[in-house]
Amino acid sequence: MDAVTTLNTLYTAAAQAGLLTAAVVNGEIVMVDFRAPDEDVLDGLGVSRGYTIRYPSSRLALAAGAELVIADACYRVREVTRLGDGSECRATLTLRS
Repeated sequence: MDAVTTLNTLYTAAAQAGLLTAAVVNGEIVMVDFRAPDEDVLDGLGVSRGYTIRYPSSRLALAAGAELVIADACYRVREVTRLGDGSECRATLTLRS
């Protein structure tokens, strides 16, 4: 089994186990690994939320400026980084108000 097939199998299993979040991109639903951790800023004086998603590049193609909806909230893609051999991507998001 090649890396892309293995990654797709892992994401399918994670989605079936309820570990992924549905994202709507261009009217299509794609299951992604959505993260929204709090990060300390200003030397611990404040907290900021950093939004990211991870997804197989074979299931979704995003670029900076693209928009997606997760749990009724709209996000704009700031940056997309290919991970490892390029079969998986991480996108940094900004919450649109």
